[in-house]
Amino acid sequence: MMRVALVLFMSVLIAGCAGRGGGQGERVSAPSGWNGEQGQASFYADRYHGRQTASGERHDRNALTAAHRSLPFGTHVRVTRLDNGRETVVRINDRGPFVRGRVIDVSRRAAEELDMIGPGVVNVRLTPE
Repeated sequence: MMRVALVLFMSVLIAGCAGRGGGQGERVSAPSGWNGEQGQASFYADRYHGRQTASGERHDRNALTAAHRSLPFGTHVRVTRLDNGRETVVRINDRGPFVRGRVIDVSRRAAEELDMIGPGVVNVRLTPE
């Protein structure tokens, strides 16, 4: 009886982890009613390269990806740096940032496109793509 319960529990656990959606090949629309937001952006430290993200994929500092607190994984977002107008489009694949005032954490590649490596934290506008 115990073995059957264990097998059932493991099956439910595995099924719950599979198919979260928004993986690398799947594009997800921003939720209806979300027209974007403004705040600060930061970027991932190099030590996070290769670590698992909340979506289950590995963080790749060379990919155009980002962390957002609530947008669905796979959502594509345009990030515009407010003081210089530079912009890039990223795919949400992680959760965060968890620092007050910050709305997004971007990969190193996205940070390079936004020219934010020096300052580290910049003001941005996020818009649905």
